Amino acid sequence: MAALIWLIAGIALFAAEVLSGDLVLVMLGTGALAAAGATALTGSHVAAVGVFAVTSIGLLVLARPALKRRFLLGPGVRTNADALVGARAVALSTVDSHQGRVKLAGDEWSARSFIEGQVIEPGTTVTVVEIAGATAVVSSEP
Repeated sequence: MAALIWLIAGIALFAAEVLSGDLVLVMLGTGALAAAGATALTGSHVAAVGVFAVTSIGLLVLARPALKRRFLLGPGVRTNADALVGARAVALSTVDSHQGRVKLAGDEWSARSFIEGQVIEPGTTVTVVEIAGATAVVSSEP
């Protein structure tokens, strides 16, 4: 009887996930199904609760972040500073291999040139080669 309750709870959590779409309830539903299996095999309520807790927490911590990235963001979607690499910017001040300022994605960034010794004049359109901390490493060459 307890295994049936766990089974119904698991199915209900899976069904509720359709409405939430946050991948939390599916992890809890999987934990409930695992608990149903543990109850059917052992008959122990303590073992079922332990299996539910370990499975659910493990899935929430380990599997959910990877699944969220995969399904919600899609493969190959760059975020944060990675999304700025390859973007165009405009030099606001002289940019050399040590210092400078650029307008990048609507914000003013500290910058330095990618090529040692290259000096980029204000107003020049540049390409972001990498983001190093809070500094945009740029090049005027494509």
